This record gives sequence, structure tokens and C-alpha cells, in this order.
Amino acid sequence: MGTSQSSSGSPSGVPMVPPWVPDIPLPALPAEGAPPGAVPEQGEASEQTPPSPEPRQPIPVAPRGRFLGANRNLGDYARSGDSASMRRGLGQYVKKGYGGSATATRRMGGTAQTAQALYSALSGGPGNPYTAPGSPLDPALTAGRSADEVMDAVVEAVRPVDGTQDAEASRTSIKDALSDVLKQFPDADLRDLQQEQRDLAIERFVAGDVFRRIDLDLGRTIREKSPNAATGLGRLKEVREYVRETVAASFRMLREAGQGLAAGKITQIVQNALRETFQVFEGYAE
Repeated sequence: MGTSQSSSGSPSGVPMVPPWVPDIPLPALPAEGAPPGAVPEQGEASEQTPPSPEPRQPIPVAPRGRFLGANRNLGDYARSGDSASMRRGLGQYVKKGYGGSATATRRMGGTAQTAQALYSALSGGPGNPYTAPGSPLDPALTAGRSADEVMDAVVEAVRPVDGTQDAEASRTSIKDALSDVLKQFPDADLRDLQQEQRDLAIERFVAGDVFRRIDLDLGRTIREKSPNAATGLGRLKEVREYVRETVAASFRMLREAGQGLAAGKITQIVQNALRETFQVFEGYAE
């Protein structure tokens, strides 16, 4: 599925958010009773003063058996293909495995940060450090290169190797997202994408990173509990598609609420989309 091998499970007694993950403050929640995705009320000075982020809570310590319920339900899904078991498994993954959608969103802090860099790298234009002379995406250096070579250059510029599974997963997610853009927009210039193309790249990148986090934490159960290897890969593909649909729906809801992707706001919007996605998953927990 284009990701590294699943881990054997997360140990107990360690922070649910590893120390290498950037702990980006979550944006303020909408007012109580506001529709999902609504922009928080900010008062008369809202244009000058951004909303205060949520108070930072201590990062929870992982309890023993944090993924027990998720693995049980996903094991049932692997054996039977029952989509309800899959959704319950993802619900338990967020609710018990990460203590809720807020911590799960914090766990993906690196995804939000990388999304900001990716959006900038794909925007082109004068003054863009990613396309400046001598930079990895300098038009003079990338001229005549194949699409695959340009995608590799984007990956290296946006998410260099740092020895973590998060970096490995994000590098794969970036390249897969760019491949999706080129499939839908064959004539797209990856060094200077149009708004619709950038939006698609960010959405697919976020969905890929969420799926790969799930795969790293729980994918081994699906592979081992499926009747055979081919079925296991099929089950993982179904999970990936479900994650992609949920992430896309979260971004769509935010756009309808006036929170479209825009330069300087990518980290915040991606965090909001991640939180909406994990809230959907958490809603299936029993």
C-alpha cells in the first residue's frame, strides 16, 4: 500500500504524541450550537486579532492495551469485510487509542506543518523560496525533467528524511498526492499549480498521511487476520478509500463554512480538517 511496515503496537507508559511531533496549538472551537466547520466568533476586532487557540492540555500517556478494541474490531473486519466493524475499529482507535479526536489531531501535527510547506512549494510565483534560483524547484534546474523527477524534487524540498516513520510516511503521501493531481490534471505544472490543483494535492496528502498513521498502528492486524494476502491488501485499500472520502468531506464542509485553503492559513485549515475527520471516526466508537 505504499507505506512502511506496520509496527508491532505502541508501548504503554509513553506520550501519545511523540516528542518529535510539532505541537501546534489547535484553533479555537466554534461557539456552542454553531454548525460543524463554522468559523469561531471573534468579536469586532476579528480582522486584526486571530482567535485564541485552545488551551494546551498535557499530552496523555498511553495506557496498556490502548489499541485492544480497535484491533478486535478491525480483526473482525479483516475476516468478514463488514464495514461496520471497520468503522467501529477506527472509532476505538481514536477514542481509546488516542484519548479522543483532540489528541489524535495533535498526533498529526507534522502533517499540518508539512501541508503548509507543500502548499507553498506548489504555488510558484516570484519570491517563493522553493522556486528561487538554486532551490530544489528552481525552474532552471527542473526544466526538461520528467514528472516523476519533479515529484521527487518536491518531496525532497518539502519533507527531507529525518529518520522517523512520520517522515517516511509523509514522503510517500506527498508523491501519491502529486500523482493523483497529474491523473486528474495531466497538463498541470507541479511547480506552479492552480488553486483547484493545489487544493486536491493538499487533501490527498492529508488523507494519505492519516491512512498511513492508521496502517502503521493497526495495519498488521488487518494483514494477519485476513483470509489471505490478497484479501488483506483489498481490506487496506477499502480503509484507505474510506479515509480519503472522510477527509475530502471534512475539507468540503470547511470550504462551505468559509474556511477554504489559502496561503498563510494552511496549517490551521488542515488541523480543522483533521479534527473533523477524527470526530467522525470517534463517533463510531462503542
